[in-house]
Amino acid sequence: MSAYSMVTSPGPAVHRTPDRRWLRLAIVAGALAWAGSIWALAAAGTYDTVTPAFLPQALAQDLVNLVVAAPTLVVCAILARRGSVRGLLVLLGVLGYTVYNYVIYVFSIPFGPLYPLWTAVLGLSLFAVIGGLRSLPAASIAARFRSERAARVAAWVLLVVAGLFALIWLREDVPALLAGTPQGSSVDLDLPTNPVHTLDYIFFLPSAFLVGTGLLHRRPFAYPATAAFLVFMIFTCVPIVVTPFVQAAIGQTPAWSLLGPIGALALVMLGSVLWLLATVTGKSEPADAATVRLGEGDGVAVEGEDKI
Repeated sequence: MSAYSMVTSPGPAVHRTPDRRWLRLAIVAGALAWAGSIWALAAAGTYDTVTPAFLPQALAQDLVNLVVAAPTLVVCAILARRGSVRGLLVLLGVLGYTVYNYVIYVFSIPFGPLYPLWTAVLGLSLFAVIGGLRSLPAASIAARFRSERAARVAAWVLLVVAGLFALIWLREDVPALLAGTPQGSSVDLDLPTNPVHTLDYIFFLPSAFLVGTGLLHRRPFAYPATAAFLVFMIFTCVPIVVTPFVQAAIGQTPAWSLLGPIGALALVMLGSVLWLLATVTGKSEPADAATVRLGEGDGVAVEGEDKI
Protein backbone atom coordinates (compact mmCIF):
# COMPACT_ATOMS: atom_id res chain seq x y z
CA MET A 1 0.00 0.00 0.00
CA SER A 2 1.31 3.46 -0.86
CA ALA A 3 2.22 6.05 1.76
CA TYR A 4 -0.50 8.34 0.49
CA SER A 5 -3.20 5.72 -0.01
CA MET A 6 -2.81 4.56 3.60
CA VAL A 7 -4.65 7.69 4.70
CA THR A 8 -6.87 8.51 1.75
CA SER A 9 -8.64 6.61 -0.97
CA PRO A 10 -7.23 7.20 -4.45
CA GLY A 11 -10.73 7.90 -5.71
CA PRO A 12 -11.98 7.51 -9.25
CA ALA A 13 -9.73 7.33 -12.27
CA VAL A 14 -8.29 10.63 -13.40
CA HIS A 15 -8.31 11.08 -17.16
CA ARG A 16 -6.51 14.20 -18.30
CA THR A 17 -5.16 15.44 -21.55
CA PRO A 18 -3.08 18.42 -20.45
CA ASP A 19 -1.50 20.78 -22.88
CA ARG A 20 1.96 19.36 -23.52
CA ARG A 21 3.38 22.57 -24.96
CA TRP A 22 5.07 23.25 -21.64
CA LEU A 23 7.31 20.24 -22.28
CA ARG A 24 8.36 21.76 -25.58
CA LEU A 25 9.09 25.03 -23.79
CA ALA A 26 11.32 23.12 -21.37
CA ILE A 27 13.26 21.51 -24.23
CA VAL A 28 13.79 24.85 -25.96
CA ALA A 29 14.83 26.46 -22.66
CA GLY A 30 17.38 23.71 -22.09
CA ALA A 31 18.80 24.05 -25.59
CA LEU A 32 19.11 27.83 -25.28
CA ALA A 33 20.66 27.57 -21.82
CA TRP A 34 23.23 25.11 -23.14
CA ALA A 35 24.09 27.38 -26.08
CA GLY A 36 24.28 30.43 -23.82
CA SER A 37 26.65 28.69 -21.44
CA ILE A 38 28.98 27.79 -24.29
CA TRP A 39 28.90 31.40 -25.45
CA ALA A 40 29.53 32.78 -21.97
CA LEU A 41 32.48 30.47 -21.37
CA ALA A 42 34.03 30.82 -24.83
CA ALA A 43 33.56 34.52 -25.55
CA ALA A 44 36.05 36.98 -24.16
CA GLY A 45 34.74 39.68 -21.88
CA THR A 46 31.41 38.11 -20.92
CA TYR A 47 31.92 38.88 -17.24
CA ASP A 48 34.45 41.71 -17.45
CA THR A 49 32.15 44.07 -15.55
CA VAL A 50 31.44 41.83 -12.55
CA THR A 51 33.48 41.87 -9.36
CA PRO A 52 36.26 39.36 -8.63
CA ALA A 53 33.97 37.70 -6.08
CA PHE A 54 31.16 37.36 -8.62
CA LEU A 55 33.32 36.07 -11.49
CA PRO A 56 34.02 32.50 -10.27
CA GLN A 57 30.40 32.09 -9.23
CA ALA A 58 29.20 33.07 -12.71
CA LEU A 59 31.71 30.78 -14.41
CA ALA A 60 30.80 27.88 -12.11
CA GLN A 61 27.14 28.46 -12.89
CA ASP A 62 27.83 28.32 -16.62
CA LEU A 63 29.84 25.11 -16.24
CA VAL A 64 27.03 23.45 -14.30
CA ASN A 65 24.45 24.64 -16.82
CA LEU A 66 26.53 23.31 -19.69
CA VAL A 67 27.45 19.92 -18.26
CA VAL A 68 24.54 19.06 -15.96
CA ALA A 69 21.49 21.32 -15.81
CA ALA A 70 20.68 21.96 -19.48
CA PRO A 71 21.19 18.33 -20.61
CA THR A 72 19.13 17.08 -17.66
CA LEU A 73 16.37 19.52 -18.57
CA VAL A 74 16.14 18.24 -22.13
CA VAL A 75 16.44 14.54 -21.25
CA CYS A 76 13.83 14.71 -18.49
CA ALA A 77 11.42 16.65 -20.70
CA ILE A 78 11.70 13.86 -23.27
CA LEU A 79 11.17 11.23 -20.56
CA ALA A 80 8.16 13.13 -19.24
CA ARG A 81 6.67 13.23 -22.74
CA ARG A 82 6.95 9.45 -22.77
CA GLY A 83 5.08 9.18 -19.48
CA SER A 84 7.86 8.80 -16.90
CA VAL A 85 6.79 9.91 -13.43
CA ARG A 86 10.37 10.17 -12.22
CA GLY A 87 11.36 12.12 -15.32
CA LEU A 88 8.48 14.51 -14.70
CA LEU A 89 9.43 15.14 -11.07
CA VAL A 90 13.10 15.67 -11.84
CA LEU A 91 12.12 17.95 -14.71
CA LEU A 92 10.03 20.17 -12.43
CA GLY A 93 12.95 20.45 -10.01
CA VAL A 94 15.42 21.39 -12.75
CA LEU A 95 12.95 23.88 -14.22
CA GLY A 96 12.62 25.53 -10.81
CA TYR A 97 16.40 25.70 -10.58
CA THR A 98 16.60 27.22 -14.06
CA VAL A 99 14.07 29.93 -13.22
CA TYR A 100 15.91 30.69 -9.98
CA ASN A 101 19.28 30.76 -11.73
CA TYR A 102 18.23 32.95 -14.65
CA VAL A 103 16.48 35.48 -12.43
CA ILE A 104 19.95 36.09 -11.01
CA TYR A 105 21.49 36.26 -14.48
CA VAL A 106 18.94 38.75 -15.77
CA PHE A 107 18.79 41.04 -12.75
CA SER A 108 22.34 40.84 -11.39
CA ILE A 109 24.70 40.72 -14.36
CA PRO A 110 25.19 43.96 -16.33
CA PHE A 111 23.42 44.26 -19.66
CA GLY A 112 25.26 42.67 -22.56
CA PRO A 113 24.93 40.49 -25.66
CA LEU A 114 23.68 37.47 -23.69
CA TYR A 115 20.84 39.41 -22.06
CA PRO A 116 18.23 38.49 -24.75
CA LEU A 117 19.13 34.81 -24.53
CA TRP A 118 19.06 34.78 -20.73
CA THR A 119 15.70 36.55 -20.78
CA ALA A 120 14.36 33.97 -23.23
CA VAL A 121 15.52 31.08 -21.04
CA LEU A 122 13.92 32.69 -17.99
CA GLY A 123 10.60 33.25 -19.76
CA LEU A 124 10.48 29.78 -21.30
CA SER A 125 11.38 28.10 -18.02
CA LEU A 126 8.89 30.13 -16.03
CA PHE A 127 6.00 29.31 -18.34
CA ALA A 128 7.12 25.68 -18.45
CA VAL A 129 6.97 25.54 -14.64
CA ILE A 130 3.51 27.10 -14.66
CA GLY A 131 2.33 24.65 -17.31
CA GLY A 132 3.84 21.71 -15.48
CA LEU A 133 2.27 22.61 -12.14
CA ARG A 134 -1.07 23.36 -13.76
CA SER A 135 -1.22 19.92 -15.40
CA LEU A 136 0.36 17.95 -12.55
CA PRO A 137 -1.94 15.11 -11.39
CA ALA A 138 -0.80 15.42 -7.77
CA ALA A 139 -3.24 12.96 -6.20
CA SER A 140 -2.61 10.17 -8.69
CA ILE A 141 1.17 10.63 -8.47
CA ALA A 142 1.01 10.73 -4.66
CA ALA A 143 -0.68 7.32 -4.71
CA ARG A 144 2.36 5.85 -6.46
CA PHE A 145 4.78 6.53 -3.59
CA ARG A 146 5.08 3.23 -1.75
CA SER A 147 7.25 4.01 1.28
CA GLU A 148 6.00 6.08 4.18
CA ARG A 149 9.47 5.99 5.72
CA ALA A 150 11.15 7.36 2.58
CA ALA A 151 8.53 10.12 2.39
CA ARG A 152 9.00 11.16 6.01
CA VAL A 153 12.79 11.15 5.71
CA ALA A 154 12.55 13.30 2.57
CA ALA A 155 10.23 15.73 4.36
CA TRP A 156 12.61 16.12 7.29
CA VAL A 157 15.63 16.48 5.01
CA LEU A 158 13.82 19.25 3.14
CA LEU A 159 12.84 21.04 6.35
CA VAL A 160 16.23 20.72 8.04
CA VAL A 161 18.21 21.90 5.01
CA ALA A 162 15.83 24.83 4.50
CA GLY A 163 16.20 25.70 8.17
CA LEU A 164 19.99 25.61 7.93
CA PHE A 165 20.00 27.97 4.96
CA ALA A 166 17.59 30.29 6.76
CA LEU A 167 19.95 30.46 9.74
CA ILE A 168 22.97 31.10 7.49
CA TRP A 169 21.27 33.98 5.66
CA LEU A 170 19.84 35.48 8.85
CA ARG A 171 23.25 35.29 10.51
CA GLU A 172 24.51 37.72 7.89
CA ASP A 173 21.42 39.85 7.35
CA VAL A 174 20.19 40.51 10.89
CA PRO A 175 23.47 42.03 12.16
CA ALA A 176 23.68 44.16 9.00
CA LEU A 177 20.14 45.41 9.56
CA LEU A 178 20.82 46.21 13.21
CA ALA A 179 24.07 47.99 12.32
CA GLY A 180 22.50 49.85 9.40
CA THR A 181 25.10 48.52 6.97
CA PRO A 182 24.80 46.62 3.66
CA GLN A 183 25.07 42.85 3.52
CA GLY A 184 28.71 41.85 3.29
CA SER A 185 27.98 39.49 0.41
CA SER A 186 26.14 42.17 -1.56
CA VAL A 187 29.12 44.49 -1.16
CA ASP A 188 31.41 41.75 -2.50
CA LEU A 189 29.12 41.31 -5.51
CA ASP A 190 28.62 45.07 -5.98
CA LEU A 191 24.84 44.63 -5.86
CA PRO A 192 22.17 46.46 -3.84
CA THR A 193 21.20 43.21 -2.08
CA ASN A 194 22.22 39.58 -2.31
CA PRO A 195 19.84 38.07 -4.91
CA VAL A 196 20.16 34.57 -3.45
CA HIS A 197 18.99 35.75 -0.04
CA THR A 198 16.12 37.67 -1.61
CA LEU A 199 14.92 34.76 -3.73
CA ASP A 200 15.20 32.38 -0.80
CA TYR A 201 13.21 34.64 1.53
CA ILE A 202 10.50 35.14 -1.10
CA PHE A 203 10.31 31.70 -2.70
CA PHE A 204 12.56 28.92 -1.47
CA LEU A 205 12.22 29.05 2.32
CA PRO A 206 8.43 29.50 2.63
CA SER A 207 7.78 26.99 -0.16
CA ALA A 208 10.14 24.43 1.36
CA PHE A 209 8.49 24.68 4.77
CA LEU A 210 5.03 24.48 3.19
CA VAL A 211 5.94 21.41 1.14
CA GLY A 212 7.86 19.66 3.94
CA THR A 213 5.12 20.08 6.52
CA GLY A 214 2.57 19.14 3.88
CA LEU A 215 4.34 15.84 3.30
CA LEU A 216 4.46 15.12 7.03
CA HIS A 217 0.68 15.59 7.00
CA ARG A 218 0.40 13.43 3.83
CA ARG A 219 -0.98 16.18 1.60
CA PRO A 220 -1.18 14.90 -2.00
CA PHE A 221 0.59 17.89 -3.54
CA ALA A 222 3.56 17.44 -1.21
CA TYR A 223 4.65 14.05 -2.57
CA PRO A 224 5.62 15.21 -6.06
CA ALA A 225 6.57 18.67 -4.76
CA THR A 226 9.07 17.28 -2.24
CA ALA A 227 10.83 15.21 -4.89
CA ALA A 228 11.02 18.22 -7.20
CA PHE A 229 12.19 20.49 -4.38
CA LEU A 230 15.01 18.16 -3.38
CA VAL A 231 16.17 18.04 -7.00
CA PHE A 232 16.06 21.84 -7.09
CA MET A 233 18.12 22.09 -3.91
CA ILE A 234 20.72 19.58 -5.11
CA PHE A 235 21.21 21.58 -8.28
CA THR A 236 21.63 24.82 -6.33
CA CYS A 237 24.42 23.16 -4.32
CA VAL A 238 26.41 21.97 -7.34
CA PRO A 239 27.68 25.42 -8.49
CA ILE A 240 28.73 26.19 -4.91
CA VAL A 241 30.82 23.02 -4.87
CA VAL A 242 32.30 23.83 -8.30
CA THR A 243 33.17 27.45 -7.43
CA PRO A 244 36.39 26.71 -5.45
CA PHE A 245 37.77 24.75 -8.40
CA VAL A 246 37.00 27.67 -10.70
CA GLN A 247 38.68 30.04 -8.25
CA ALA A 248 41.80 27.88 -8.32
CA ALA A 249 41.72 27.73 -12.13
CA ILE A 250 41.58 31.52 -12.54
CA GLY A 251 44.22 32.25 -9.92
CA GLN A 252 42.03 33.23 -6.98
CA THR A 253 42.24 31.80 -3.48
CA PRO A 254 39.87 28.81 -3.44
CA ALA A 255 37.20 28.66 -0.74
CA TRP A 256 37.79 24.97 -0.06
CA SER A 257 35.94 25.25 3.24
CA LEU A 258 32.66 25.25 1.29
CA LEU A 259 33.21 21.78 -0.11
CA GLY A 260 32.67 19.86 3.11
CA PRO A 261 29.37 21.25 4.41
CA ILE A 262 27.73 21.96 1.05
CA GLY A 263 28.92 18.67 -0.42
CA ALA A 264 27.60 16.78 2.59
CA LEU A 265 24.20 18.48 2.32
CA ALA A 266 24.04 17.70 -1.39
CA LEU A 267 24.85 14.03 -0.78
CA VAL A 268 22.22 13.74 1.95
CA MET A 269 19.60 15.30 -0.31
CA LEU A 270 20.69 13.12 -3.23
CA GLY A 271 20.37 9.97 -1.15
CA SER A 272 16.98 11.07 0.11
CA VAL A 273 15.52 11.91 -3.30
CA LEU A 274 16.92 8.74 -4.89
CA TRP A 275 15.28 6.68 -2.16
CA LEU A 276 12.03 8.59 -2.55
CA LEU A 277 11.97 8.21 -6.34
CA ALA A 278 12.86 4.53 -6.05
CA THR A 279 9.58 3.98 -4.21
CA VAL A 280 7.52 5.30 -7.13
CA THR A 281 5.64 2.47 -8.81
CA GLY A 282 3.83 2.21 -12.09
CA LYS A 283 0.31 1.97 -10.75
CA SER A 284 -1.64 3.22 -7.77
CA GLU A 285 -4.06 1.28 -5.60
CA PRO A 286 -6.48 0.16 -6.88
CA ALA A 287 -4.68 -0.63 -10.12
CA ASP A 288 -6.78 1.66 -12.27
CA ALA A 289 -7.10 4.50 -9.79
CA ALA A 290 -4.89 6.88 -11.74
CA THR A 291 -4.82 6.96 -15.51
CA VAL A 292 -3.30 10.18 -16.78
CA ARG A 293 -2.45 11.32 -20.28
CA LEU A 294 0.33 13.73 -21.04
CA GLY A 295 -1.18 14.48 -24.41
CA GLU A 296 -1.93 12.83 -27.68
CA GLY A 297 1.01 10.90 -28.97
CA ASP A 298 2.56 10.52 -25.52
CA GLY A 299 0.59 7.40 -24.75
CA VAL A 300 -0.81 6.09 -21.51
CA ALA A 301 1.14 3.60 -19.46
CA VAL A 302 -0.53 2.59 -16.23
CA GLU A 303 0.80 -0.93 -15.90
CA GLY A 304 4.49 -0.24 -16.50
CA GLU A 305 6.97 0.83 -13.86
CA ASP A 306 7.46 4.59 -13.49
CA LYS A 307 4.76 5.55 -15.97
CA ILE A 308 1.96 8.04 -15.83
